[in-house]
Parts: sequence; structure tokens; C-alpha cells
Amino acid sequence: MPKARRPTTKEIALQQEGVLNPHPERVHDPEFTGNDFFDPHDLVQVKYELLRRVEVEGQPLAAAAAAFGLSRPSVYKAQVAFAREGLPGLLPQRRGPRRAHKLSEEVMAYVEEEQQSDPSLRAPALAARIYQQFGIQVHPRSIERALACQQKKRR
Repeated sequence: MPKARRPTTKEIALQQEGVLNPHPERVHDPEFTGNDFFDPHDLVQVKYELLRRVEVEGQPLAAAAAAFGLSRPSVYKAQVAFAREGLPGLLPQRRGPRRAHKLSEEVMAYVEEEQQSDPSLRAPALAARIYQQFGIQVHPRSIERALACQQKKRR
């Protein structure tokens, strides 16, 4: 069984920034296989070079997608993002909600009222009361984080 190689410093940095290509072995474009400047581990560089190949050099999208190890839908998505935002559009976006969307100002005001009337209330009980009052299921940990955030703002 071959020994797994250790990631390079650059690969560790790419991973920390969320731009490490999960499948660098799928990149078969000649520029990326015979040139140290082009790094198949750098997902932004792979996407940019693919888009350049399609837009500037006129390579068919399907052929470019195969050579760069990406699916056609991901190439279409990259085209739109690049046209809208430029190079930053090629950076992977964080998945999921960007904030505590269930814990609106109205819900948090209710939580504060409930805690003022009964300071012994903990997050699981508050989650149950939020569900009864608003019909929204909120994880107790989300409530704890929101309350901690509010306390930080007050300081």
C-alpha cells in the first residue's frame, strides 16, 4: 500500500481558505500537468483558467470542463459568478444561513421578556416556548449563541 504524501504548506493554506480543489487528480489540462505555476490544488486558479480557455481561446465548454476536472453545471455557475463579481466570485461561498435567521428581533425580544419574568429559564425551555409562541423550531444552542452575542453588544 503506497504511503500517503503530506500536504504542502500551500495546500494547507488553500484548505484553510476553503479553496483547496478536492479532486486535483481530475485536472488533466497540459498547463496544469507540466508547469509549476499552474497548481491543480488551487480551485480558484483552476476555475479562472478554465473560464479563460472557454471565453478567450474559444475552447468548447464541455471539453474544457473535462480537462479541468469540473462538471458543466459548476462551470456555468462559475461563469455567472465571474461575470457578476469578477475573481472574488470564484471563491467558494459558505453554505447555509448567514445569520440566526429564525431568531428575529421579535423572537429575541420574546426571549428577553421570558428570561426577565423567569431568570431560571434555560435554552431548552426557551426553545419549547418559542415553538409554542411562534411555531418555530430553534436549537437550544442557537439560543445560547444569540444570547451571548447580545450580551457582548451590551458591554
